[in-house]
Amino acid sequence: MSEHEPEQGKQHDHGAHGRVPTWGERWAAFKKSPFLPASVLVLILAAAAGLFAGSYTYSMANPTPHRIPTAVVGAEHATHGKAFLAGMEKALNASVEVHRYDSLAAARTGVDEQQVFAILDVGREDRVTLDVSGASGASVAQVLAETAPKVGKDVGVPVAVQDIKPLQQGDPRGLAIFYISLAAVIIGFVGAIQLSVHARGLNPAERIAVTVVYALLGGFVIAAVVDWWLGAVDLPFVESWLILALTMFTSGMVFTMFNTLFGRWAMIPTWGLMVLLGNPSSGGAVSWPLLPSVLGHIGRWLPPGASVNAQHTAVYFGGHQHAFPFLVLGGWALLACTVFWVWRHRHPGGREAGPVHAAAPAG
Repeated sequence: MSEHEPEQGKQHDHGAHGRVPTWGERWAAFKKSPFLPASVLVLILAAAAGLFAGSYTYSMANPTPHRIPTAVVGAEHATHGKAFLAGMEKALNASVEVHRYDSLAAARTGVDEQQVFAILDVGREDRVTLDVSGASGASVAQVLAETAPKVGKDVGVPVAVQDIKPLQQGDPRGLAIFYISLAAVIIGFVGAIQLSVHARGLNPAERIAVTVVYALLGGFVIAAVVDWWLGAVDLPFVESWLILALTMFTSGMVFTMFNTLFGRWAMIPTWGLMVLLGNPSSGGAVSWPLLPSVLGHIGRWLPPGASVNAQHTAVYFGGHQHAFPFLVLGGWALLACTVFWVWRHRHPGGREAGPVHAAAPAG
């Protein structure tokens, strides 16, 4: 008996546990392990990195004019005016979209309404005056200001260039509005992510209410830091604060909507909509006439672009605010809240309703 005991023990050790698992068993074990979502995330992050770099490079690396709305005042049919316009179109490889105005005052109102980006005054026979608006779009104004004198020299028409609506001194490149809007967008959906992780038990109404609270507080802090502390931009404080708060709330609820629809993969559509597509097409870093035409049109209908437009008008064109960007932000917020509320039972959060019963006394 004793001679066979070691051999029996050896056979026992190399039984089922010693068998090489099949590919099907390995795949089943892999699907149950944390390595499957980790592997998917590796691929998603790699793709997201390339798309992130590509989307910003495509829209911002080489801005090219496509269509520049320009006010024309005076004898626009005069020979020197037509020659200058033709020269500008050729030099910019773009279409200068002419808007005719009866007076310089009416044309400046068009600038304030953001209907035109520049004013071309050809009323004088001896020269052309080009008024650009840095506040309307720093990149567009720079392109026009650099191109106009060269064109005037080529066609033999003296050109005087002036900026009638310059940017504030603390924001010479006009990027501060883009940055504060970007901060509101990013922190808006990051806050919603953190609520899903650290405050998972919030019920639907409570989740919406908390999103409102952190949006109001976050928008206030962004405006206070940029205006009161850094002094980079002189903001119309209450209006700018509320625009930032609406942006943060909308961004947070967009993630919550996608979290309801797609669960743990909600970050993918949120990142794609708000960051990969929304921010490059917002017109904040590069004015929309210099963006690829498709992005220039799409961006105005997305929350980042609406936020930039509303904030830009509030800061530089007070009294000429438009309803459209607020309708876009409000529409996205309403859509997100409605989807979340209707399908709230699918959201991976919340807690059971009803009173908490006390434990029965021992014994």
